Amino acid sequence: MKKIDLENELEIAKKAAIQSGKLLLEGRQKLNKRLDANSKDTKLVADIESENLIKEIINSKSKYPILAEESGKPIENLDETFWVVDPLDGTANYNRDIPICCVSIGLVTKMKPILGVIFDFNNDILYSGDKINNSIMNNQPIRVSEYKNKKDGILLTGLPHNTDYSNHSMEKLVYDMQTWKKVRMIGSAAMAACYIASGKAELYKEKGVYLWDIVAGAAIIESAGGTAEIKNIRENFQVDVIFSNSEIKD
Repeated sequence: MKKIDLENELEIAKKAAIQSGKLLLEGRQKLNKRLDANSKDTKLVADIESENLIKEIINSKSKYPILAEESGKPIENLDETFWVVDPLDGTANYNRDIPICCVSIGLVTKMKPILGVIFDFNNDILYSGDKINNSIMNNQPIRVSEYKNKKDGILLTGLPHNTDYSNHSMEKLVYDMQTWKKVRMIGSAAMAACYIASGKAELYKEKGVYLWDIVAGAAIIESAGGTAEIKNIRENFQVDVIFSNSEIKD
């Protein structure tokens, strides 16, 4: 594997995340227009415009190809190392002015996350982490929590638009929730990862999310001392994921 200049790629990702986050924040009125009024999976003009800006910045500075949520790329056309971009994670929240959404940019090699940048533009908070440097939040070090038991911990989870709502699946979900002190569904996998990495919650799990939802967060969590488990990668880039503080197991 060729040596990757993580410091340089990290700065590129930070620039792209900050500029696209600024676009989303300042242009909300113009960008907050739905493209798919009848779909459960909300898509906005904001997703497209943010992705275009991110791709423009990364392509001008980095040699690695981009897998992005809106434009996609066949898996066979991706190199060993490539960017994974979610230009607006938490689109439904953004659409309804719920301030839990972000820009998420990650770099993977051999399908392993090695770098992540997440910009919580509503609160002007930039999270980052990579295989060399510990995770930081606005230049301050962050670390996962030390809670060891579910009865003391907070579980973050979600129900994707293609969730199995059968009685068996729902019974299993409810049973699992009852073992935790608190359960939260916040509508953004990337922000959930940031909350795990910064010690605000202990575990996030969800089935059927997409690679671009979780790659950046996985890198940040691992650099903050946590564990990122990504399983069952499908051809459409859907995955099952468990992020934890390494102390509490699912």
